Amino acid sequence: MLDGWVRRRIDPPLDRLGQGLAGMGISADATSLAGLGLGLAAALMIALQFDGAALVLFGLNRLLDGLDGAIARSTRRTDRGGFLDIVLDFTIYGAIPLAFALRDPDALALPAAVLLFSFYVNGASFLAFAAVAAKRGMSSDVRGIKSIYFTAGFMEGTETILFFAAMILLPQHFAILAYAFAGLTLMSALARVTLAWHAFRDEPEESD
Repeated sequence: MLDGWVRRRIDPPLDRLGQGLAGMGISADATSLAGLGLGLAAALMIALQFDGAALVLFGLNRLLDGLDGAIARSTRRTDRGGFLDIVLDFTIYGAIPLAFALRDPDALALPAAVLLFSFYVNGASFLAFAAVAAKRGMSSDVRGIKSIYFTAGFMEGTETILFFAAMILLPQHFAILAYAFAGLTLMSALARVTLAWHAFRDEPEESD
């Protein structure tokens, strides 16, 4: 929901930095993989209760997630890069709740599982919409140029970053934050399913 507002403000400096990195020979794919390493390291720090380090590493992961797209825009966008970006994002989004579950299984495993369930449903609705939209030749730049059809929702990248940052800063409130995040994520998925129900309605075949 906040991504449109945020992107208008962060894309220009990210693009400038991306052009500089591309000029140094740094590729978008290498940046994506470096971001994965930082994100997984953040999850490990969460599990080990090194929250300050986790927050810094997660912030760097999100920075590189923005920079890989900026580098690609300044050089050449590829299907492989777009695929990699989406898969690695989903990997980190799953790793953070898992890390909290490992940190304190008795207290945090259930809210982490509920949050992961909401991510699963939302991710399925997001990717299924993109697949059907591609089949129908639909396109959208509602959140900038993307490798797949991108549907906006209540919970997007900005909201995810804010919730995860709050969880890392306030781990004692992880459960309530996870349940709130899960509820909003499921609302986002429901809105997308409703949109698909109307957007993908097949016209009845005409009789001879």
